[in-house]
Amino acid sequence: MPIVNVQRLSSDPVLGPGSVPGYGAIFNAGVTFHEGRFHLFARGVRSGYRRNQGAGARFLDYRSDVLLFSSGNGVDYTFSRVLAEGSDEGAVWSYEDPRVQWVDADGSCYMTYTDLPAPHTGEPWRIGLHRLVPRNGTFELNRTSGRVVGPPGTPDKDAVIFDLTGGGVAMIHRVAPDIQIAVFESMEDLIDPPAGYWEEHLETLEDHVIIRPSDGALGVGAGAPPIATPAGLLFFYHERDASGVYTARVALLDPGSGHPTGVAPLPILVPELSWERHGDVDDVVFVQGAHRLEDGRIYLTYGAADRAVGVGVVDEGELLDLLA
Repeated sequence: MPIVNVQRLSSDPVLGPGSVPGYGAIFNAGVTFHEGRFHLFARGVRSGYRRNQGAGARFLDYRSDVLLFSSGNGVDYTFSRVLAEGSDEGAVWSYEDPRVQWVDADGSCYMTYTDLPAPHTGEPWRIGLHRLVPRNGTFELNRTSGRVVGPPGTPDKDAVIFDLTGGGVAMIHRVAPDIQIAVFESMEDLIDPPAGYWEEHLETLEDHVIIRPSDGALGVGAGAPPIATPAGLLFFYHERDASGVYTARVALLDPGSGHPTGVAPLPILVPELSWERHGDVDDVVFVQGAHRLEDGRIYLTYGAADRAVGVGVVDEGELLDLLA
């Protein structure tokens, strides 16, 4: 059982498969709160995909775009538009698992995501980055800002970006099976790092690991961008256990270094409801968005069974007591 009470705000998904014409599964959503509204950035899988009955990928004809929704109360979401669409000719073949974060270092809002190249290229998944432009109460994609960040040619995903106190910008990322941190002097250096940066990072990868899977687990990866609290940065992440179940976990990070000062020994959210336990991938809760509310609770968005989006809240004080 979870060790703190994450309260689901709805017993049903706030977004489910088929919520937008032309799309099947809608899940793994990042979130930000801007000008009095929640803005949710979800992964939408185009209709027509099917389960693979043979060897290889789990699904065939499986392509994802980023869909934008908004809400006044964080439960009732309205579709705005397709924000980012994969293309055979474009730089991104398929967009997966968007996270949204504001970076004080340059005053901008960024969307990180898994950039999945076309299968025929044989290239691994990698981290994509786009700047988001707030305009007229919503967000637009700065289409010329798209970049691939992270070590070239290395399978890398689950990236979140945040400011470090005292200066600098950190990117948490995942070269399986651990979670690592990379530190830069500025966003400019993250986007265009000094020569040799990633080569050195990979050569000393063990030195950059900040969270490892618990005993028997298969892997961990970042969830939502860290949330600033008086005690440090709350960092929600996911873990896949030995049986393949995805659960949500939490750690407290030092705001100066990004390294953990406390890690909860057990999950804070596990698949329990039918739509969390059964879907395209069974038994998955995958926290990907977090926002600190004025009352001290943390609002969470999470993917469920690779099919739907759920939302919940958790008390900040309970988490900090757990991680002290």
